[in-house]
Amino acid sequence: MTGLGELDRPETPTSPETPTSPETPTSPGAWDAGSEQAPSPAAHPETTPATTPASAPEAAADREPSAPRRGAADPVKALMHRHRELCERAVDPLEIAAGLEAHGITDRTAARFRHRDVFSLAEEMYARVSRDGDAPPSSAPAAPRARADWALLTLLPGMLCAGVVAAVHLTHGRSRLFAAAAGTLAVALALRAALRRGPLSRPDRSAPGRATTWTAWLLAYAVLGNGLLDSAVAGGPDGLPTGTSDGPWPLTAVPALALTLACAPAAWTAHLFTARARRKLAASRGLEDFAAAVRPLLVGAFALFLAALAALLTLCAAVLDEPAAYAEALTLGALLFLARLLTTHGFAYAPAVVLTATATIQAAALAAVFASRLPGCGFLATPVETLVTTWGAGSVPTLACGAAALALLVHAARKLTRASAHAPPEPSR
Repeated sequence: MTGLGELDRPETPTSPETPTSPETPTSPGAWDAGSEQAPSPAAHPETTPATTPASAPEAAADREPSAPRRGAADPVKALMHRHRELCERAVDPLEIAAGLEAHGITDRTAARFRHRDVFSLAEEMYARVSRDGDAPPSSAPAAPRARADWALLTLLPGMLCAGVVAAVHLTHGRSRLFAAAAGTLAVALALRAALRRGPLSRPDRSAPGRATTWTAWLLAYAVLGNGLLDSAVAGGPDGLPTGTSDGPWPLTAVPALALTLACAPAAWTAHLFTARARRKLAASRGLEDFAAAVRPLLVGAFALFLAALAALLTLCAAVLDEPAAYAEALTLGALLFLARLLTTHGFAYAPAVVLTATATIQAAALAAVFASRLPGCGFLATPVETLVTTWGAGSVPTLACGAAALALLVHAARKLTRASAHAPPEPSR
């Protein structure tokens, strides 16, 4: 951008070919910075020159200013006043561009301010604020660096869950119950710590909301739900779970173990996506260009996480000698990963709603089977029994989590490809 030092000058630019006089302005905007009311052509017919069709293009060329007018009615200055707080705290033009886009200003809107895109408009706003406040120019926002603390924290849930599974397999009776209860609490605390640091943490560092509660329900269903549903359809369960896969209420440890181990790949994948998106933000010159560049990054990060989760499922199934349950675990992992990725970029409402709906569907399926035992209510369990008989008990969470993950993927493709989703975090005061 050139000529930024003269943007606030009150003079009206004039054409070198056409002289100006106090009585006859050369452009309609010349009266903006001067008198309150321009003289009407009807009131002074003798001063209004007749314009022939042949001279119309020449007159239009004379009236066209050579540079954008920055007089009393400066639209960019008005926009800066409207977003004064954003301009004052911004450390680079990219942060202003992201903030403007978050307020609904698009490239088409920027054209009305005589700029080709939002990035160009943000550069002018940043330059003018920096010049007025004598703030030193800063470089493009650097991508977040990997840190040892959150890297180790993401490994902790999987390690603790592996210890719990080993303890459950090696103990019996009441000792097994105590080991399972203590281990579950330890894994929950480790997950909480892993989600409060690093790339999987919320940007506002707020306390976990209802999404965490429904996430815990979905993980618990992955361990206990299929066994309970199978037993309920068969007329059971005849007893409490014993912690093994061959009891009256069988447990499935492979999905839970693989998902907790996948906390580390999820964090690294989210970190990689954020770092690459920041680089694209620094190199992009338009909102559409940035969205087109980030969309493949999102799909690639999502596919990379699913590949890592599939490998962990294969490993856990081989070690525990249990079915891998790929469909159920992969759809649940995709749902949790997309929900967390959206939450870490400031879009927490949609993931909370989708997780709540998914958990409600799973709970309703179990409730329908038990409610069908009441007199005259046998029809309630027909859809669930049909799914279980045809595709197994895992079909219920697979369909629920798969549909929810697809909805969040479409939502993420719209939200995470916006520049405002990758704005640098506001520095702590």
